[in-house]
Amino acid sequence: MAKKTLTTEDQDLFRQTIGKVRAINSDKILLNKENKPKPYPKPLTVDIDSHLDENPVTDISKVGLEDAISFIAPGIQHNVLKKLRRGFFGLDAEIDLHGLTSSAAKAQLLHFLNAGVTSGFRCVHIVHGKGYRSSDNHPVLKNNLNLWLRQHKDVQAFCSASTKDGGTGAVFVLLRLTEKYSRHEEIEY
Repeated sequence: MAKKTLTTEDQDLFRQTIGKVRAINSDKILLNKENKPKPYPKPLTVDIDSHLDENPVTDISKVGLEDAISFIAPGIQHNVLKKLRRGFFGLDAEIDLHGLTSSAAKAQLLHFLNAGVTSGFRCVHIVHGKGYRSSDNHPVLKNNLNLWLRQHKDVQAFCSASTKDGGTGAVFVLLRLTEKYSRHEEIEY
């Protein structure tokens, strides 16, 4: 490419347009510390499978289509189960699992319970179905749910729902309150 020669008029016009120019001593840029963005915490990744006990409960007998299920964790009073059956705690959330495969239902259940505990839910309603299409009158999802809920660290109690809420095809689950929801502020007079 040939070098273009400029006339003196073009050179003068260029210098007038640019204005005064001074030489740069350094090509390093100094960052202003005041303009740095503030750090924010990285979101925690929660291993949902870690909420299940490693030692599975094996002495649970299989339940049938119309059998009611219930459980109360060690250290919880028995009247809590009575209150749960009567609807004393009120329902905070509900999930319907019937029709899902066991692996899909387990994944949905663990995500649902984790979200419930982090949101401060106390009592949830889980519909699992009665299992009329199961072989030998042993519903697969109902038996699996009976085992999974017993293994879950955040479940304090569960029982079959009342007839109007699904009967033996659903359960009410009482969840553990996290520390941020269980603190009671003292009132000073």
